[in-house]
Amino acid sequence: MKRRRGAAAEPRCLEAWAAESQALARRWRAARCSGPGPGRAAEREVRQQRDGFGGLLRRMWGLPAALPTLPLELTILYNSLLFTVGASDSAIKEEPEGIRQGLLRVLEACGACGQDLSTEELWQKVLQEVTAGELQAPLHRLGALQAAWWLAASRLGSTIGLFRLLSNAEDPGRTCCREGENELLSLLKAWQVPAEEASLPLVQSTEDLKEILCTAAAFLQGLQELEAGNFATALSLFQEAAGGFCSKRVLAQIYTCLGCCAQQMGKPQTALQHLKRALQVDFQCLPALSHAAAVYHELGETNTELEALALLYEALGKKLPAAASSSPRFLIRTELLVDTPILASLLRHRHPSEVKYLLAQRCLQDGRVADAVEHYLDFLALLQEGLQRQVPLGDSSALPRIPEVFLETASALEQAGRHQDAITVCEEVISRTTDLIPRMLRVEERLEQPECPSPGAGLVGGLLSQKKESLCYLTWRAAGYLHQGWAWAKLGESKEAITQFSRCLGDLLRLQLYGSGVEPTENLMPEVEVLQKIRLLSLVGRGMQFLDLGRHKEALLDFQHGLQISPGDPAAASYLVQALWKLNRKQEAAAHWQKFSQSPRGEDGQQEEQGRSFPLYLVSCLKQAMFPHSESLARSIQDYLATTNWDPSS
Repeated sequence: MKRRRGAAAEPRCLEAWAAESQALARRWRAARCSGPGPGRAAEREVRQQRDGFGGLLRRMWGLPAALPTLPLELTILYNSLLFTVGASDSAIKEEPEGIRQGLLRVLEACGACGQDLSTEELWQKVLQEVTAGELQAPLHRLGALQAAWWLAASRLGSTIGLFRLLSNAEDPGRTCCREGENELLSLLKAWQVPAEEASLPLVQSTEDLKEILCTAAAFLQGLQELEAGNFATALSLFQEAAGGFCSKRVLAQIYTCLGCCAQQMGKPQTALQHLKRALQVDFQCLPALSHAAAVYHELGETNTELEALALLYEALGKKLPAAASSSPRFLIRTELLVDTPILASLLRHRHPSEVKYLLAQRCLQDGRVADAVEHYLDFLALLQEGLQRQVPLGDSSALPRIPEVFLETASALEQAGRHQDAITVCEEVISRTTDLIPRMLRVEERLEQPECPSPGAGLVGGLLSQKKESLCYLTWRAAGYLHQGWAWAKLGESKEAITQFSRCLGDLLRLQLYGSGVEPTENLMPEVEVLQKIRLLSLVGRGMQFLDLGRHKEALLDFQHGLQISPGDPAAASYLVQALWKLNRKQEAAAHWQKFSQSPRGEDGQQEEQGRSFPLYLVSCLKQAMFPHSESLARSIQDYLATTNWDPSS
């Protein structure tokens, strides 16, 4: 390309600009070597450097571009952009107009133009057509800075294209990437860093920048492969990043990602090793502790899981000191280039309320009732203080809907023998949902979401969502009455228990299932299934109280109704046999018992119930509804059959 000999800056101006640039660079290096100093003082120094280099650059850009001044100009641009990022981390997310302007001035000095070209096209034109030897080193440094901006935007393809051009400029015949190797990492490692000139000092060496680019490229690609489900490739890239150039904070994040990747690969012990390493590198990397608790849960190591959650809750309640950096301050750092949604998700800090709830939930699931009660009550106290507004809601949160937490608390209180407290907690749920339930709730098969969008698809989806929300309110209130019924039963108040079970059943009369088939719509099936289970448990519970009061016929009706809802249910079938026996209808009892004992549901009913996915707050009710006299009832029937010689199958 032909060089342009335009009106260049006078030699005195050039010398003055070079001297000013050197003074600014020396001042920065001195400040960096003396330590980071107070936060505000360091930030003020960075802003002053940014303004100094920026002002110097604007003065140079006020004159026509000329080849003799371009090496200094591009070096000042390099330093100016570094301080722009140092002064504001968000600057790395913005398009660096300075780089584009610098490339256009290179073309201007060579008698060409490229205003209509994109940034990628500008780089291609400059690196392929500008042959001036004195510009190669400044352009390569500027290219490394461009790569940092593109990596921060996850523009890996653009970065690969740029380093192909840089590699071709160094050695047109060289092939950097072998088969099976990662092309971007191969290109970065093969790129030869231009030597730094004493007359053109840099505030961050290009060698350091190259190492940061390599680490960030491996980390970013590892995250992309992890998100895509390519765990083996992700693991290899994370391992590459862990051996790179980064702060302890970032290294702990990389080990956390290694742990998550190993967990996804079905290697929990390897995952724990990586997560422990993350905490050893940076004890403030609390997401690693959170992931470790999840791995212990997966392994069934409840004691260790609860210890990890307790440590996490304690740590979240403390104001930890800022992590001290073991390396000098760099203006462009790995953490600025790796900021993606998946990383934010993996490193999400749980709110203390979430951890407190997890402690309560795990204790309840493991039968540690006293601990569960303590944690649930602590959590409810946090809600009363208004902290629920600080808890992140949505798919990433461990918290269920608040009424479900109240119902789980009631379940824990019941199992701890605090029946009156359980009744009080349930009353809170009932009172809060009463005005939210429609008088009649119809579940229609027509509400199923259409496969093809139509003009009314949004309205249909909204109606379906509203139906589901109404079903939730109905479920919670019915479950509140159900728990109150069982609590009164445990207190020996059979009549009050019958009243609450009847209220539960009365609430469920609001639900009408209809459509072209017997089953409700598929979209509503989980909610309806829970409601049907609550209906069954209420019928069994009320029937049990009728039996205790000697009202055997009423009990029999409830158990029969329960079997209509859930044919072959072990609890309802067993209590039905007992009710018939108490009514002296022994032949019918023996026939039902024979039928029930020979059915697969009768033999494996308990295992089936345990394998079903019902809300945690129903588990205690399921246990209370189990028939406790199976062996004695079976012996009585067998004795009866032996003495009467009657064959129920005849």
